[in-house]
Amino acid sequence: MQVDDQRLMELGRRVLETEAAAVRALIPRIDDDFARACRYMLACRGRVVVLGMGKSGHIGGKIAATLASTGTPAFFVHPGEASHGDMGMITREDVTLALSNSGETAELRVLLPLIKRLGVPLVALTGRRRSTLGQAADVCLDVSVAQEACPLGLAPTASTTAALAMGDALAIALLEARGFDADDFALSHPGGSLGRRLLLKIADVMHTGEEMPVVTTGTPLGEVLMEMTRKGLGMTAVVDPEQRLLGVFTDGDLRRALDHGVDVHEAMVEELMTTGCKTISSDDLAAAALERMQKHRINALPVTDGEGRLIGVLNMHDLLRAGVV
Repeated sequence: MQVDDQRLMELGRRVLETEAAAVRALIPRIDDDFARACRYMLACRGRVVVLGMGKSGHIGGKIAATLASTGTPAFFVHPGEASHGDMGMITREDVTLALSNSGETAELRVLLPLIKRLGVPLVALTGRRRSTLGQAADVCLDVSVAQEACPLGLAPTASTTAALAMGDALAIALLEARGFDADDFALSHPGGSLGRRLLLKIADVMHTGEEMPVVTTGTPLGEVLMEMTRKGLGMTAVVDPEQRLLGVFTDGDLRRALDHGVDVHEAMVEELMTTGCKTISSDDLAAAALERMQKHRINALPVTDGEGRLIGVLNMHDLLRAGVV
């Protein structure tokens, strides 16, 4: 069968339109039952145990991961394995969240009496509220769809998208209710670029002590250039005798001085430095330094304490090496 590019694009758009419609249809279903489901999870003293078979299981695994990373301890249990020992992973302190589009998944139905015997709250995400699962649940969230994106109506597509979206709605509602903030999120994501952006502080990447390019007022420009060359940050901070920051002298200041015919052997740094320069605190996130540099189109920042004294310097290359950029 030959299919041209235009037809392929039409097919792709149709899938997205079908799935978008399935998600939009969920909005009116965010009701009292949704709030009750959230209340069960907020009151949970153990974990949210997510259950699902097949494609619903894959979606359940993602929902469990999203819950866990946003302040609601959760994990996924395969229903087939639960019947052969893993049921012991569910305790009386937990809440169960079961996914089944039909609500009649055999492996889940076997577990329902055991969940009831434990007295564990059961929240169901199903496409059939009157199914075995829907009727057994303490709270049933309707994730039914008008049609699957699959033209055969067989492959779970729109239905799994709807379940995933409802899971995200639960996770983020709980995040807000718990007051879960960026610092909490960082502790759940210590690895990779996201962790570096959320955890790395200016103090972790700045140059201090002898590594700082720094001169005092009254320093001839020739000596300033030597300090910049030795430290290799493309700038030097200018301080008073008490180490309070007065300004910076950068490669850009040097170019402007040469354009104006300044004698670099005679001029003093205070005659050519940039005053009122941007600074940052050592307690700020390294990501904040990146944002400030990009906003003001600068490549380096002095780091000062609460009294305006110089305590460090960093530049864009430091952020690159730290993986913040």
